[in-house]
Amino acid sequence: MQQVAALPYSTTADGAMRILLITSRDTRRWVIPKGNRIKGLPGHRAAELEAYEEAGIHGIACPASLGRYRYDKRRRSGDAREATVEVFPLAVTGQLKQWPEQGQRELRWFPVAEAARAVQEPDLQSIIAAFRHPPQEPGRLARMLLWLEEVGRGRMPTLRWFQTLPPAQGRFFDQFDDLAALLIAGADALAKLFKGGPDVAAHIQEIADRADEAGAIIRDLLQDARCLAAPFDRSLIVSLIRAIDDAVDRMHRTAKAIALFEITEFAPQMQDMSALILESARITAQAVPLLRSLNVNGARLYALTERLATLESHADSLYEAGRKALYERARQGDPMDFVAGNEIYGHLEKVTGRFKDVANEISGLVIDQA
Repeated sequence: MQQVAALPYSTTADGAMRILLITSRDTRRWVIPKGNRIKGLPGHRAAELEAYEEAGIHGIACPASLGRYRYDKRRRSGDAREATVEVFPLAVTGQLKQWPEQGQRELRWFPVAEAARAVQEPDLQSIIAAFRHPPQEPGRLARMLLWLEEVGRGRMPTLRWFQTLPPAQGRFFDQFDDLAALLIAGADALAKLFKGGPDVAAHIQEIADRADEAGAIIRDLLQDARCLAAPFDRSLIVSLIRAIDDAVDRMHRTAKAIALFEITEFAPQMQDMSALILESARITAQAVPLLRSLNVNGARLYALTERLATLESHADSLYEAGRKALYERARQGDPMDFVAGNEIYGHLEKVTGRFKDVANEISGLVIDQA
């Protein structure tokens, strides 16, 4: 049996991520919204529908799955059948007051680690735990060994290291975390923008505001990077900052193009590309805190950059399919629709390309440290 599921998540004002779990109707154990695949409907859209029916939530479903898990689905006859479930992340944007299975299940928001412990399936536990993997910090002995290694390389003179590490490095990485939060906020507004509707102008303005805030932080980061004493090549961290800056700028350009052409309805491929951008921003924001301890977090950073590369590849397929569909529609209608739509697709493709650059720069940092 092949099924699909949504992993509903949201981020609180202080940056903490939460996972929504629901109880099954029969066993009352904690699960995620799931159901059978629907013919003619992509997996992430079917998962989105299950989340609405079972939990009354709506949001932005990413078309690139997080993985699969297996469980034994009990039948009314008493026997069991193994089901394989593909899991799609769903950024929750709202909770309805009424929904089809209201009152049949309990709903509860969990911190990520608690959500992983609450479900029973081992593979699902791993998927949830990896969704927001906490950074590992080296212990005192490990920090001393890392410091001695860097001094031995001649890359970090002893006196300068002690002079610049506190508080300059702490301020630098705190600003980097703030930049990652703004990246998510901008990508979230972009994904909501591509849902269409009456709030298009408000989402465009929010993207512009987040871009302005990010620009101010980036200027400070580039200034601080010149005197940063860190266990990696300074030019690499500058390239990473510029790649994130480019991603923010391209999102802003996308919003301005939508405002220029006064577009309020968007093709499914455009919506899916914006969902991939939101997922790419989430992955980037998860990677940024790990840069504080590259030696300890190298393996996790590698996994995250692999995910970014997968998302970019998926976006390329959507880009080609979307432009082809756009051309076919324009042949039967107004050619100007192709001009406007093609420009929007071009901007979206460039945003996803910038996140691939982010992945490459992070990989470069990991390799340099290794």
